[in-house]
Amino acid sequence: MSKKKMTNKELFDQVFPDGKQVGGSHYKNFKIQPWTFIRRNNLNPLQANIIKYVCRYIRKGKPIEDLEKIKHYCDLEIAYLKERKQKK
Repeated sequence: MSKKKMTNKELFDQVFPDGKQVGGSHYKNFKIQPWTFIRRNNLNPLQANIIKYVCRYIRKGKPIEDLEKIKHYCDLEIAYLKERKQKK
């Protein structure tokens, strides 16, 4: 049975996962990762997706598609809040 030796980068990524990004670099230049901000502020999934797409739409390469996703998540949150208000 062979044991794989961990590189310094792999060890660093395990200890500090917020510094790691899988599949691109569109979040790497932010002072705080969007996911860290989302967790620390206890945002719901719709709010989280809005934050995520607002942060990346310029850098990811599909700005119109990401802006459409932001609008969609905002519409879903508006519908949820309206429904919740009606139930009160």
